[in-house]
Amino acid sequence: MASLSVLIAVAISFIAKLLIYLINLFTSISFHGNFSIEPSTPMGNSLGIFVIAVPTIGGIIVGLMALYGSKAIRGHGIPEAMEQILTNQSRIKPSITFLKPLSAAVSIGTGGPFGAEGPIIATGGALGSTLGQVLKITHNERKILLAAGATAGMSAIFGSPIAAIFLAIELLLFEFSPRSIIPVALACITGAAGHHFLFEEGPVFPMQGIIETPSNIGLFAYSIIGILIGVLSVLVTKIVYFIEDSFEKMPVHWMWWPAIGGVGVGIVGYFAPRTLGVGYENITDILSGSLPLQVVVSLCLLKFVSWAIALGSGTSGGTLAPLLTIGGATGVIMGSGVMFFFPEAGVTLPLAALVGMSAMFAGASRALLTSIIFALETTGQANALLPLLASCIGSFFVSFFIMENTIMTEKIARRGVKTPYSYEPDVLEKISVGQVIKENGFVLSEDITVQEARTWIEKEPEYKGNYFIIANQEGEYKGIISSSNLFSLHHNTDLQVGVLIKRSPVSIGLDHSLRTAAEVMAKENIDVLPVISKEKENAIIGILSYKDIIAAFKYNIEEHEQRVPNISLKRHSLKILLRGQNLLTAIKRKG
Repeated sequence: MASLSVLIAVAISFIAKLLIYLINLFTSISFHGNFSIEPSTPMGNSLGIFVIAVPTIGGIIVGLMALYGSKAIRGHGIPEAMEQILTNQSRIKPSITFLKPLSAAVSIGTGGPFGAEGPIIATGGALGSTLGQVLKITHNERKILLAAGATAGMSAIFGSPIAAIFLAIELLLFEFSPRSIIPVALACITGAAGHHFLFEEGPVFPMQGIIETPSNIGLFAYSIIGILIGVLSVLVTKIVYFIEDSFEKMPVHWMWWPAIGGVGVGIVGYFAPRTLGVGYENITDILSGSLPLQVVVSLCLLKFVSWAIALGSGTSGGTLAPLLTIGGATGVIMGSGVMFFFPEAGVTLPLAALVGMSAMFAGASRALLTSIIFALETTGQANALLPLLASCIGSFFVSFFIMENTIMTEKIARRGVKTPYSYEPDVLEKISVGQVIKENGFVLSEDITVQEARTWIEKEPEYKGNYFIIANQEGEYKGIISSSNLFSLHHNTDLQVGVLIKRSPVSIGLDHSLRTAAEVMAKENIDVLPVISKEKENAIIGILSYKDIIAAFKYNIEEHEQRVPNISLKRHSLKILLRGQNLLTAIKRKG
């Protein structure tokens, strides 16, 4: 699995570079009339009012690709990957591997206000899933390959392997175990190496100088900024899905929605060319803290309008870069306000921008750790850790209690897909068989006849099991027979019960976990298991039933919900008082 993940990461690194080349090519052709793969932006174009037509044409092309290629190319990639993991055993159509980057290159290259990270995450996930469908592996292993490909793509674009690993844990894997983390981590490291080899060595969003660690007052100010941006992230998510719902109500075929959205993108782009295209340079400029406040406000509002319309229309593109742009600009605006009214707080615009970026993504996606680590990795500013922690936790807190779903999960939640939001140890893994085993149980001797067994069972109405454990006179385990086999009309009633044993004997030990027991039961399709002694071979010391396993969940519920004080302050206060009275009495007697 680790080797396959590394191979996928190598492939997706080159695909990421190809995607950037395609975006540059379409941008140069669309806005400057040049056939070039050199870095290019829509800013500085001389199209005038005709710039509105460029995103519109791009939307028509994406709509046709979705109609005649695959509808799955629509959207920003991560929710679609999550849905396939949760509902379709991590199976993604192989055609997405080339349709998604191509459609995204057309969309972004013609002015779509998206980042390249969403499409490359979707492409990497599709590549991993495709390989997993070709090979003879389990569904869980296919999920690991999907997550490895997706996060390797993110790492290849941003050079942020640790953040990519956390993205896998928080949004794709929904687990934290060595079997999944090791392949994904190796894929992310390989993707980061691909970024350094194919793109650049330093941080993606370099900042001038080193950010100084803020004072306690400054930390408090950044915390407030994070809480306010948390409220804003909820509003952003609601507006995006309101626009998407509005498109759903349009009396036109969904193929035309990206073109209609492209008209809105073009109109905004005519007045604010900075809103067109990927806009990674906008993030760098915002982080510098040198942009005029008027430009920052314009970029914040108009980038959001353009992105919300485009995303709601169902075109192909990512969400991370727009959220970072909007959040960073909002952070600068709020930081400017704090600096004006409370100059003693020591807030700086570059750190306020970084805090805003991270807090916006944390609130909108609720990928808390990913948001913090991503900001550190892409800027190289280790001193920003404390304000990032404070602001992102504040944003996450507000988002969690106000908004049921996130910008990543709202779409699939509407389709009835429930996304896990907590990753806890398996309760069955924590409890051993010895903790729940019962010494008494229902065991049949192999020497009795079928008729005697039937008569005995009929006298025990409380036993409702479908399987019976068979032992010899010495209590040694011999096997299991089913109720249907024992009561079959085809058997001679004078036969001994031991003759009916057909399946291979399976058992469990005292030190095994309930999870292991449940897996054995599921594999053998039985509802009871004999518990065998370690000291004496094949000696039955107890019976474990499916009811015992179900009862373990009651323990888990009590652990989370039962509120009982272990130390009674009232009782201990009384003891202390009594001891004090005894001491006073003794002193008086001595006196």
